[in-house]
Amino acid sequence: MTKIDKIITYFDELFPEAECALDFNTPYELLIAVILSAQCTDKRVNVVTKDLFAVANTPEKMLTLGQDRLKRIIYPCGFYNNKSKAIIETSKDLIDRFSGIVPSTLEKLTSLKGVGRKTANVVIANAFGGQTIAVDTHVHRVSKRLGLTDENSNPLKCEMDLLKIVPENRRSKFHHQMILFGRNVCKAIKPNCSDCKLKNMCKFYNNTYINNKNSKNKLKG
Repeated sequence: MTKIDKIITYFDELFPEAECALDFNTPYELLIAVILSAQCTDKRVNVVTKDLFAVANTPEKMLTLGQDRLKRIIYPCGFYNNKSKAIIETSKDLIDRFSGIVPSTLEKLTSLKGVGRKTANVVIANAFGGQTIAVDTHVHRVSKRLGLTDENSNPLKCEMDLLKIVPENRRSKFHHQMILFGRNVCKAIKPNCSDCKLKNMCKFYNNTYINNKNSKNKLKG
């Protein structure tokens, strides 16, 4: 069994039903929810979008709502000035260039004002059933620790490394599993290494615990 097969098998054991945690009914709603999710929990975004989508769930309605009212609604998500600006710009761009319809390709999605590659990949995978991997802080951290990438800061390089080794039909689910694994097990601070079945292949575990233990033993000797 290859390294990636072992990881996928373990992820299936931990998170067999992993899927998008954001609530949405249309590609546009998902697009807006992903924009709001930056540095905010999915749980909080879902609370906010329940109220937001009740009054503005299309680009046209969003522009009618206006940025000032939008800011008041999305305030709990944080960074409401930047997020409201991005949402208004994206909505206007959708109307002007795509007749208000969210496009389904990476090239067109990333051409929208306020939409980056990670956001586009999430929309492609969850609104249109595409197989891709969106790299956020959890995905990047876990990939680095497990040796799936050697990239320290470039999410695009990390994404390309993952696309080379993760089977195409598993990419979107793998993305969600990586996020859950990063949130619940392989945390940025105090990861739960003792219960992790992947620790033997983990660079973080080996560098932090095994190497330190060996160094202490040498000092004792």
